[in-house]
Amino acid sequence: MARRSTLLIVAVLIAALGTAMIVLYVRGIDDRATQGQELVEVLTATAVIEAGETVTAAQEAGKFEAKQVRREDMVSGALDSTESIADLVALGTVYPGEQVISDRFGTIGSIESLVIPDDKMAISIELTDFERVAGFVNPGSEVAIFGSAASPIRRLPDGTEQTLPAVTRIVLTRVPVIGVGTTSVTSTTTTTGEGEQVVTEAVPRTILTVAVTQEEAEKLVLADRTTELTFALLGGETKSQDKVGVTPVDILPETFRGAVG
Repeated sequence: MARRSTLLIVAVLIAALGTAMIVLYVRGIDDRATQGQELVEVLTATAVIEAGETVTAAQEAGKFEAKQVRREDMVSGALDSTESIADLVALGTVYPGEQVISDRFGTIGSIESLVIPDDKMAISIELTDFERVAGFVNPGSEVAIFGSAASPIRRLPDGTEQTLPAVTRIVLTRVPVIGVGTTSVTSTTTTTGEGEQVVTEAVPRTILTVAVTQEEAEKLVLADRTTELTFALLGGETKSQDKVGVTPVDILPETFRGAVG
């Protein structure tokens, strides 16, 4: 009887041990299955951040978003806020959906070469401070470009030429600025009645580089050669449209309609 009791106790212990081992095995499988599945918060781009665009400008434009991803999907060095890169610029294009990592941002001087979008070309234009929004246009800005012609000439079918009224019209509705060169100062002069040349003012001029398509480049080069260009800094929601432009009649209708009539 004692022997049977002993065998029963041993059997129960063996069964309990087996059950414990099965539980531990299953738990190990669960642990391995959930390893890396923990959700962590990372910062991602919601829109294209161009090379040279400041983190501040991108943030103001709503181009960053906090998102939860599995730990195993988290990119090495991914950030969860812009705090550590707040004073930096993008060193290359950051595309929507990319996790934001500190290595993709640095100072403007860290950009070793001009970064041009794959389907665009770079065109440089020299402008005064007035023509480039008093220096507020920086790499990453988007601008509309206007051209003003004082007395445009139109060639008629019979070969004669007609002088048209002065006009200002938009040339390109929205293009990105990818580079800003150094500023130089030039002096403008006037000639007096006695033939003396007098310096009237010193004008700062800066070379701005924009990324454009071939068709846009053709328009911009011709406009730069034949008109006075002005850059208009655009906001994220600004709507710029290609319209007929304005002439002196639109500015001072009563004066010029009388002259034309």
